[in-house]
Amino acid sequence: MSAELILNNAQIVLENDVITGSVLIRDGKIADISAGTVSGGEDFEGDYLIPGLVELHTDHLEGHYAPRPRVRWNPIAAVLAHDAQIASSGITTVLDALRIGLDRDADMSAEEIRKLADAIEDSVQQDRLRADHYFHLRCEVSEADCLNGFHFFDNDSRVRLASLMDHAPGQRQFVDLETYAYYYQRKLKLSDLEFNVYCEKRMGESARNSAPNRKVISDICRERGIVLASHDDATSAHVDEAVEQGIHVAEFPTTLEAAAASKHAGLAVLMGAPNVVRGGSHSGNVSARELIEHGHLDILSSDYIPFSLIQSTFFLGESDGISLPDAVRLVTKNPAEAVGFDDRGVIEVGKRADLVRVRVDEHIPVVRTVWREGRRVV
Repeated sequence: MSAELILNNAQIVLENDVITGSVLIRDGKIADISAGTVSGGEDFEGDYLIPGLVELHTDHLEGHYAPRPRVRWNPIAAVLAHDAQIASSGITTVLDALRIGLDRDADMSAEEIRKLADAIEDSVQQDRLRADHYFHLRCEVSEADCLNGFHFFDNDSRVRLASLMDHAPGQRQFVDLETYAYYYQRKLKLSDLEFNVYCEKRMGESARNSAPNRKVISDICRERGIVLASHDDATSAHVDEAVEQGIHVAEFPTTLEAAAASKHAGLAVLMGAPNVVRGGSHSGNVSARELIEHGHLDILSSDYIPFSLIQSTFFLGESDGISLPDAVRLVTKNPAEAVGFDDRGVIEVGKRADLVRVRVDEHIPVVRTVWREGRRVV
């Protein structure tokens, strides 16, 4: 016998429309979508039904594993805590961002990153997790140990995305050294002299390592079918380099120029949902809202606050110039397609029943229920 579930009297957010109706789920997939109400099933009382969110870049996991300097939590417990917050934010598919190439700011080893990945792998096998988890390797190409960390993931089929990034001073996100000092000198608690030494070291590492690491990693990813992302592109020249390396996703372009060039080159432009909610970048770069106004934004990511993904979606859905279906595509269909998922991200017959029930209260979305492949997980 097939397992069936009816979700009734919902405002269903389809790819290009919102209808009041019902959805029939059978064996983990969407079997039917009907306008109007039907008898039986779960009464939504007019709440929204949206596709499960697809998250491509969350830096949220490491904080559960290393919540304080020199403190390490049980990796499985850390993964479960992370997963619970991800799922309760309406995210049903997540690419957990794992650092590859570790600087002084990281305070952990490549072996520990692999240990976290193993905890995810084990938890998937033991059916402990609510969301569907994959890996995004954040490759800090300026670091000498970048390739060593990358090889910890050789032949790991859970890797779907790798981003090439360089956070050295004077590069991309931190062209403005005052912004770099504000962010890193305060965070690392360095004196002016110590900070100058730190900057010289980072710039030297970037000059030595970035170009060869970018080439090796991009070559491997193309061979393995791993989607490549650039990170913090600031100029058209950066975008030209990304296209040459086979990049498909432009993460967090820092200027309107770079975002426009990325869009023109056919790259999927990704920005942070916290940027939308706050009204601007925390490091003074281009606003995600400005990119939306120019038609240069394709994907939103929760970055460092999981709930910001659904919060930004309904914020934009209440704004002028963008409909709720348009906003929902930024966090569902578009990111799914960017990393090769064609079975989710939209409420459509035959797709996975990854679904979220949402009520909006005081302009804040309240996640009431979450289903992954038709099974309730929240």
